[in-house]
Amino acid sequence: MTDFLQLVFSGFATGSIYALAALGFTLLWQASGTINFAQGEFVMLPAFMMLAFGAAGLPLPLAFIATCVVAVGVLGWAFKRGIADPLLKHGLMPIVVATIGLAIAARNGIRAGYSAEAHPFPGLFADKLFNVFGVTVTLADVGTLVLALLLVLGTQAFLNKTVTGRAMQAVAQNTESATVLGINVPRMIFYTFAINALLACAAALLITPTYLAKFDMGEGLGNKAFFAAIIGGFNNSRGALLGGILVGVCENLAAAYISPAYKDAVALVIFMAVILFKPQGLLGKKVERKV
Repeated sequence: MTDFLQLVFSGFATGSIYALAALGFTLLWQASGTINFAQGEFVMLPAFMMLAFGAAGLPLPLAFIATCVVAVGVLGWAFKRGIADPLLKHGLMPIVVATIGLAIAARNGIRAGYSAEAHPFPGLFADKLFNVFGVTVTLADVGTLVLALLLVLGTQAFLNKTVTGRAMQAVAQNTESATVLGINVPRMIFYTFAINALLACAAALLITPTYLAKFDMGEGLGNKAFFAAIIGGFNNSRGALLGGILVGVCENLAAAYISPAYKDAVALVIFMAVILFKPQGLLGKKVERKV
């Protein structure tokens, strides 16, 4: 029983990171109709930025802040203006193809321009173990889970409780009505891209100490986050949290009780089951679109 509880808790920590990346999927989709298949690479790139700033002599907190600033400019503003805005005029398919190409370019760019090797990454938490009712948990798992949950819940509170967050939701629900109400639609959409970039930086800070900084570290993460977003409901930010946690816990249990070889297939299996019985996701709502 203690092994089971330990696996579940560790799965919560991993799943909370999936939830951070999945939240980026849902935010971009709701605000601008963008599906970013380079989301995993949006986590990988800040990890290497932090390594570069660290090599330049900055301590980890300053390297993280500098990375956030660069990420908002490159992964937020430049991605919106250079790829999303021009291509969304032509429908969803061009942006899907473009982000897949962007993901491939980012991976190969880092492999060719930086390194193909895995690089160690400084951790936020010390190597400490706790024993809670017979269950051994690490400080890294506890800290990762707490920080990730705070970020997800903080983002939801920002969207629901602040004037800017409500304006962003109004843009997501109906762009034309938001324009009539005097909301600056382009600015609200940029805020969404900027928040997605910041969440990617936070995910990189939390996940890289465990999985190391490598050019292909975002590939699996992006896929699992995409499945988690659909499992929870692509039009519901709380669904991203539920989907991420569900994937993280189930893949941990599958690796322990079935086979580690099936771990990466768990997200796909849950995704197929949810799509079959509840296509809008566990917390998603049906949306009618007029043509």
